Amino acid sequence: MSVILQIETATTVCSVALAKDGETIAVKQLNERNIHAEVITLYINELIVNNGLKFDDVDAIAVSSGPGSYTGLRIGVSTAKGLCFALDKPLISIETLEAMAHGIMAEDNIDSDTLFCPMIDARRMEVYTALFDAGGNMVKPTSAEIIDEHSFTEHLQTKKILFFGDGAEKCQALLSKSSNARFNTEFINSAKHLTKKAAEKYLTQQFEDVAYFEPFYLKDFLVTQKKN
Repeated sequence: MSVILQIETATTVCSVALAKDGETIAVKQLNERNIHAEVITLYINELIVNNGLKFDDVDAIAVSSGPGSYTGLRIGVSTAKGLCFALDKPLISIETLEAMAHGIMAEDNIDSDTLFCPMIDARRMEVYTALFDAGGNMVKPTSAEIIDEHSFTEHLQTKKILFFGDGAEKCQALLSKSSNARFNTEFINSAKHLTKKAAEKYLTQQFEDVAYFEPFYLKDFLVTQKKN
């Protein structure tokens, strides 16, 4: 039996979940910008206590590793690493876009010919994105892309694509010209989406080096200064 504490902070959602033997048993989350540092430890403690567990009962910590919000990822990974050090538990990382793909597949009844395109909002018309088939295999690798009317043309010519995530809505006007484009703008990231891959990695002991693990930022963090 395995109990995994899961943390997702790559977007505006601060989400934590508990999973037992590959099944999500509890979730606590809030979709509000810049709230992560304030609530994440409170949510974790609440989940542990409300489910009749002690921190020592947790077998591993899983974290959404990015890409996504620089600050959100830093808070989530720092919290996960701190718990791993304090409890002497292994760390599991799940790429955020992969977790999103597994999440939408579990929640949406879509035919097997559809490709899945998670999108995380970056700046302006840029998104962090990738493409997955119905088996969860990556068809197009993770990248930061500036979306225009020609984006994904090659795949949209032959396949339906479901665009989802907090970056999908701003791209809808450009991409909806294709009859094969589908959109789910209600999807939100959740720690429960880590459950499937976290369980697989726990069983095969695919753990990270806690001391050296860093989030997958994909792009350098840019510091902007106010103009006088």
